[in-house]
Amino acid sequence: MGMATRFKTPNGEEMVVLSQVDYEELVEAAEMLEDIAAYDRFQERLARGEEEFIPAEFVNRMIDGESPVRVWRDFRGLSAKELAASAGISATYLSEIESRKKEGSISALKKIAKALKVDIDDLVAWGDHDAESGSAG
Repeated sequence: MGMATRFKTPNGEEMVVLSQVDYEELVEAAEMLEDIAAYDRFQERLARGEEEFIPAEFVNRMIDGESPVRVWRDFRGLSAKELAASAGISATYLSEIESRKKEGSISALKKIAKALKVDIDDLVAWGDHDAESGSAG
């Protein structure tokens, strides 16, 4: 880094003047520190079991419009019958939710989310299906 010029304003406030290059380097370094801190926080949550890695195969299925309920069920290694029983809903109702014949009530989606150990937000549709259903971005 180059030199910084320090001075005091008439009100006694201490100021520093930097070159544009030095300023940009400081901003970049601060952003890098923020990224490192965010990474460290994620690693801590991961170690506590509060976060998990989802393989791209499963993420891509949701992005491509497949039912998030079905994808999460597959990721957790559950059969439809097992998930329905765990969520306390009928296998038929779960099938209708997964095939999008029915949206599923908030109550049912909460039960499914709990059984899958995900947030209810993780069960909303992704990708082109959102645009087709008229949701605004």
